[in-house]
Amino acid sequence: MNDYSIRSKALILLQDGTIFYGKSLGVKGDAYGELCFNTGMTGYQEIFTDPSYYGQLMVTTNAHIGNYGVNNDDVESDSPKISGLICKNFNETFSRPGANDSLQNFFTNHSIVAISDVDTRALVSYIRDNGAMNAVISTDVDSIDELKKNLLKTPSMEGLDLASKVSTKEPFFYGDPNSKIKIAVLDLGIKKNILRNLSKREAYIKVFPHNSTFKEMSDWNPDGYFISNGPGDPEPLKDAVELAKDILKTKSPLFGICLGHQVIALANGISTYKMHNGHRGINHPILNLSTGKGEITSQNHGFAINREETELNDNIEITHVHLNDNTIAGIRIINNNCFSVQYHPEASPGPHDSNYLFDQFIELIKFNK
Repeated sequence: MNDYSIRSKALILLQDGTIFYGKSLGVKGDAYGELCFNTGMTGYQEIFTDPSYYGQLMVTTNAHIGNYGVNNDDVESDSPKISGLICKNFNETFSRPGANDSLQNFFTNHSIVAISDVDTRALVSYIRDNGAMNAVISTDVDSIDELKKNLLKTPSMEGLDLASKVSTKEPFFYGDPNSKIKIAVLDLGIKKNILRNLSKREAYIKVFPHNSTFKEMSDWNPDGYFISNGPGDPEPLKDAVELAKDILKTKSPLFGICLGHQVIALANGISTYKMHNGHRGINHPILNLSTGKGEITSQNHGFAINREETELNDNIEITHVHLNDNTIAGIRIINNNCFSVQYHPEASPGPHDSNYLFDQFIELIKFNK
């Protein structure tokens, strides 16, 4: 049983001045970022290491965090990418036989500021009503005026290029070099499980930095291209948009996920917008308009593509929609070999309903070889 009474006091200060209190989980200091929440009941380690969460303060709606520890194989990148964690009940001890360590040590080793004993239901309800906003979590509860001043300096997620912060600095390879299929990946913050899904379908992958040119990628002579997920606003990613345009001109197979989906939309003249609250969880319902089947999906995004502009674009077919709010969840470029989705078919964590999209991409590549 955890004795939270010995933990020091901590707080969450929202940009509108609202304050919630909790208790520090050990690492002293401040953490700034956009406040968001994830409704997933499992998979906290994958969430915390997902590059798409870079620069964000994570509120977990599941009441218990840390109860199954951490495992070295359950990471989506080389380190935690969240700015900080806010949770209700935190478990220092864990019961999972396969765990390598506790979540407490994982945060301490990576200097992640986290607080527990927060009324997360009230906090999530507040940002549901008032929209996503910047915040700071701090163990310095007596310096609220100073925290307010610093919070004003924290940039808005809108207009922020964060893909460059998490992308690889140098190209690297993944998979079996003897594979018959070669896929060039633009890394805007890719999750490891996407690479695993491509590799296990007998693809050899070369991962390129976020600002790579079409020539740099095409010189490798790939059979297909992939634009990854990632954090931040898609609008500032001018290099990635130009790259997508160049790929589309060749009609080479192209698949985009999440931020990659938004980049492909921008390359086709469709704008994006910041959502009141994003979609973050592992139970989001999607309708596949081609098959009429529903899919339960894993999602993590705070931006979406403009529906009206998409419907008016004769080159675009809407393939998937989100059943909660009717936002666009997937598109296909007509008379081209390109499609994209706003959610995560690699589903780590989450359901596997949409795993078929990787098969479709591989079949598209084989058909065009």
